Amino acid sequence: MIWLIPAGYLVALVVIVRFYLLRTPNLADYQPNPDGPPVTVIIPARNEARNIEACVTSILTTGYRRLEVVVVDDQSTDDTAARVSRLITLPGNGDRLRLVHGAKKPDGWFGKQWALVQGFRAARPGKSDLLIFADADTQHTPELIPRAVAVLAKEKVDLMTVLPRQAMETFWERIIQPHVFFALGLGVGDFRRVNRTRHYWKGIANGQFILTPRKTYEAVGTHEAVKDTVADDLALAQAYIKSGRDIFLVHAFVYMTTRMYTNLREIYAGWSKNLASGAPLMMPPIGIVRAVFPWVMWVPSLAWLVPPVILAITGAIPWLVVVLLSLAIWGFISVNEKVPIAYSLFYPLGAAVMIAIMIRSAIRGRHIEWKGRSYGP
Repeated sequence: MIWLIPAGYLVALVVIVRFYLLRTPNLADYQPNPDGPPVTVIIPARNEARNIEACVTSILTTGYRRLEVVVVDDQSTDDTAARVSRLITLPGNGDRLRLVHGAKKPDGWFGKQWALVQGFRAARPGKSDLLIFADADTQHTPELIPRAVAVLAKEKVDLMTVLPRQAMETFWERIIQPHVFFALGLGVGDFRRVNRTRHYWKGIANGQFILTPRKTYEAVGTHEAVKDTVADDLALAQAYIKSGRDIFLVHAFVYMTTRMYTNLREIYAGWSKNLASGAPLMMPPIGIVRAVFPWVMWVPSLAWLVPPVILAITGAIPWLVVVLLSLAIWGFISVNEKVPIAYSLFYPLGAAVMIAIMIRSAIRGRHIEWKGRSYGP
């Protein structure tokens, strides 16, 4: 019977290979439309001096012709605003790039949603038929926006979002981030269960890039409708579905890159604030299921941590096979995530840290600290 365990890991390997090789729907399948309706890209930025210039510059190199960028400086304490101001002075940028100095956050709001709503209010009617909400830690290729607009039109949907490539450069990024994205990928599953779903709890959006018509965004209630949750992207997508709107998620691995965190401290703090709040929203709307899930969501990660421990203790051949299959799985994932394959050797350590993050997130619950602000009890 013990040999059934390696068989399970072999099946997992086949499923994971299929998931990464198919990657459908894919942004590459849509011909770029550079001449669509006017687009306003809104970027919330709080202490983003490290990222903001590269992000804005990449957007301004777009092949899309009718576009402006609005950066909302969310009361940064670094030189985020100064860097954007310098970009505005560069030739060709003055008419396409604006800086909004954000007002103090009202009670009951998360900072990102407040910044996005201020950016929306600053977007010029008639010149912002389409809105894109983009994070400051993203970089866009020139074809990203023209292809995204093509998806919105061809699929006749109300919210379009993408799954980009995650850049990972340091040791901790390369051993932890693949575990996070793998776990999130399992939660999302086949994009066909997400796209045009009528079950709101299946809805998901990536807040790093969301494209939507301005009129639809207004009708749904803007980000004010999801002002009090850290999982604003999930909540916004689900608000669209609840109002009878269609959402659409596509792979955009070669068209957009983001680097969310750069060290262990940032990874630990960043995912701790998100997982326990966001993951239950992806579960069926059953009270006990959503209440319990944050406390058990770490259990699947034991599949990567327990076998090496048992192998070290027993030396049993079936567990050696499991470890070798796990290495094959994580080697394949590493290659597809553009991480040097040698980092797959550390997959048990990545699983252990992932478990610690999930448990910490569950313990903290609604109490969140991020970028100098505290939320919740």
